[in-house]
Amino acid sequence: MTNKMTALLAERGWLLADGATGTNLFNMGLEAGEAPELWNERHPDRIARLYQSAVDAGSDLFLTNSFGGNYSRLKLHDAHKRVRELNRMAAEIGREVADRMHRPVIVAGSMGPTGEIMEPVGTLSHSAAVEMFHEQAEGLKEGGADILWVETLSAKEEYLAAAEGIALAGMPWAGTMSFDTAGRTMMGLTSSDMVDMVQSIDHAPLAFGANCGVGASDLLRTLMGFADENPRLPMIAKANAGIPKFHDGHIHYDGTPELMASYALLARDIGATIIGGCCGTMPEHLSAMREALETTPKGPRPTLEQIVEKLGGFSSDSDGTTASPATKRRERRGRRRNAASE
Repeated sequence: MTNKMTALLAERGWLLADGATGTNLFNMGLEAGEAPELWNERHPDRIARLYQSAVDAGSDLFLTNSFGGNYSRLKLHDAHKRVRELNRMAAEIGREVADRMHRPVIVAGSMGPTGEIMEPVGTLSHSAAVEMFHEQAEGLKEGGADILWVETLSAKEEYLAAAEGIALAGMPWAGTMSFDTAGRTMMGLTSSDMVDMVQSIDHAPLAFGANCGVGASDLLRTLMGFADENPRLPMIAKANAGIPKFHDGHIHYDGTPELMASYALLARDIGATIIGGCCGTMPEHLSAMREALETTPKGPRPTLEQIVEKLGGFSSDSDGTTASPATKRRERRGRRRNAASE
């Protein structure tokens, strides 16, 4: 499937995605507990400013303000009957921003998790999840999104439901998951599991990868897990800008523009071709990332030690695909104790 994103990727070799949505909106006055999607109607000027700030910083692609724009999440704000309308607004504002530019800019319709747990662990059925994603996809399509962008999912079942719902809307898409639990998603998927999954989907994504999670180091280790499987699809990296710190009553991310520039180069050298930021990533981070990618030649694949040296340590011993060193030590001690008792 050829579309605007794949065409631009073929021409350029890499794309800079955008940064944080929530962090930037909180800086504009969004209150805790307020649905960001309602700002598409109440404050369209602020949403346009959010999109424009990413483009001005060098992003080739930005996500719409529709992360929580599905039936389940909007029901918490008594806005579940406005799914299609609010998503259409999010994409329409993005379309206006992108069309004003004198270079290609991709409007990616953000679709986050439903907020519910799917069967058999939870109560959300496959058919209900498919309908939620389909409804949201139709709204983003009506608003003029170039592609749809599923992000921060943790369950295989939900990712597959999203793919099916998007297929019903006939839209191209990309999809990332969050590997925030000792190298795995919260629901247990490893990097290799994700590669197997995305390459078996009938309506396959144009690109896949990881976003959010714990920190940039962890995300790059997951990216290395993807690369080790030699995937056929382009890889996406969208890491948080460092680690969140609570200071003066607010959450701040400690990643500097220089750190995010280093992260962008490391992600590219591992094999990612769509690189951006997630929580805490501001326009100044994106500008530094863009300059680094444009001015620094591609290097060899980094080692884990080099990632730690540039970005800091990992949050766990394991990348999720193998037993951690601590687990292996316990297993060896257990074998020795068993042997001594025999």
